[in-house]
Amino acid sequence: MTDPAERQKQAARGARWTVLACAGVVLGMGGLALASAPLYDMFCKATGYGGTPQIGAAPGASTGEALAPVTVRFDTNVAKSLSWRFKPEQSRVEAVPGQTATVFFKVTNTGPAPATGIAVFNVQPDLMGSYFVKVQCFCFDEHTLQPGESAEFPLVFYVDPRLRQDPDIGSLSEMTLSYTYYPSKNGSPVAEVAKPRAASNF
Repeated sequence: MTDPAERQKQAARGARWTVLACAGVVLGMGGLALASAPLYDMFCKATGYGGTPQIGAAPGASTGEALAPVTVRFDTNVAKSLSWRFKPEQSRVEAVPGQTATVFFKVTNTGPAPATGIAVFNVQPDLMGSYFVKVQCFCFDEHTLQPGESAEFPLVFYVDPRLRQDPDIGSLSEMTLSYTYYPSKNGSPVAEVAKPRAASNF
């Protein structure tokens, strides 16, 4: 039979191990949370999941017959906390699969102070994201504009001809590329913080 002092030592050791185990679990979960966003982003970029366009080189010369064009519409948005105006030079283009197209986007800082922003994007419908290939894009690059300053950024892209062979979406004739500019901090977009909703009386 162990004496009370020995039991106290054993209890203290057990408590220390419990604290260490809990701390390890918390640190492990925190590490997974930090790693999940970059891993998910890499997965989306690699597969086109969630309407994420692909990145690639310009296509070679086509020797086959011309494929039906796809109307690519451009949608531009700016977070409320960023005093910028952001517009494409044209609201849509008729893109022939396999042929590159270039569209310029103009952004202007309408605020009273310098501001840094970063653009994120997606393609709708989601399934068409894997067939939208960016050759050159300003997205995910930080841009700093002085008050009243404007800049133009090009988007060079093509629609992968394999789209027309896709049994699910090959017959679709339109897609929308949406850009949103957010304030940038340390090279990452700062998303809007949702305001808490008023408490319900029910």
